[in-house]
Amino acid sequence: MSNGLSTKVYFIDIHSSATKNIFQKLASLLDLPDLKEKLCLDDLLPIKLHFGEPGGWGYINPKFVKCLTDKIKTAGGKPFLTDSSTVYIGGRSEAVSHLETAILNGFSYSVVGAPIIIADGLKGESSYKAVVNLKHYRQVELASLVHSVKSIICLSHFKGHELTGFGGALKNIGMGLASKAGKLSMHSTVSPYIIKDCLGCGQCLLHCPAKAIYLKANRAWIDPEKCIGCGQCIITCPHKKIKIRWDESVENVQEKICEHVYGITKTLGIPVLYINFIINVTPDCDCCNHSDVPIVPNLGILASLDPVAIDQASVDLVNSSEGIKGTALKNNFGKGGDKFRGVHKKVDWTTQLSYGEYISLGTRNYKLVPY
Repeated sequence: MSNGLSTKVYFIDIHSSATKNIFQKLASLLDLPDLKEKLCLDDLLPIKLHFGEPGGWGYINPKFVKCLTDKIKTAGGKPFLTDSSTVYIGGRSEAVSHLETAILNGFSYSVVGAPIIIADGLKGESSYKAVVNLKHYRQVELASLVHSVKSIICLSHFKGHELTGFGGALKNIGMGLASKAGKLSMHSTVSPYIIKDCLGCGQCLLHCPAKAIYLKANRAWIDPEKCIGCGQCIITCPHKKIKIRWDESVENVQEKICEHVYGITKTLGIPVLYINFIINVTPDCDCCNHSDVPIVPNLGILASLDPVAIDQASVDLVNSSEGIKGTALKNNFGKGGDKFRGVHKKVDWTTQLSYGEYISLGTRNYKLVPY
């Protein structure tokens, strides 16, 4: 829980000048002693980000990534970009499509100066279990790559989200570095289901590690008593007939995300530098196959070692700005108005912040430090 002390959150104004542009400002964050000492800049250093989906454009501009990879290489390190597979069928559901999507959206080596390594294997099957002993989980399933690194830089496009109200540092690490099974367990309380027009080809049977799928009456069925929620059937079905039951409450989703963050930063003890881009604040997640217009003006970039503090500071900056009319924002336009409730009115986004603070991921008390 919070000890009442505040955490530094560095703020980079979006304005640039002829003497120092926004990319130089961003790269120089890695020179700050309190941030630099937590990172292994001379080692293999993953940069966790969201590559976006085909059709979207709100994700972080690859040029921001390039200035950081250059800085890391100057320090003797070997940066690489990473993310893990999704449980839904889209442009990032396995490693090959994920790489193709990343390159399509501008994250090629020639642009960012670093390779891409998908964190959970070819089909999202490579995972590592970390003991947390918290409210929802005894242990969480993480992408296996996490267990092999000494520190992480997390770049998050701060935006709205249909399940969590907003998506920032907590969601980017907690959901983004969970294994496929971890993601499935966050979204659902029961096993996937097979729709009625299943063709009965039997491919899912071959890839189910729990032997929970069987054929009956020319179609496949899932035994919920045997299902372990790994999600392999979803990705291996060639006809896309296996679906997720999106039946978890938004409050529990947020708490489960925080418990996965706990597994990375507390159980494994991996230090993370969080950088939130409050630029192109779109109403929905970058997992969508489109990006709607931003709901507030571009505000800047934040950096902190505390995921709770940086997300609290980010949402405060968004809410203290004027909302843009003619967007998905339907109310709360004025300064101080809750912009994310103005888009997703039924989602209480404070849950992730209060629970994150409760399990000692960080504090909601912060000091904004212009940089």
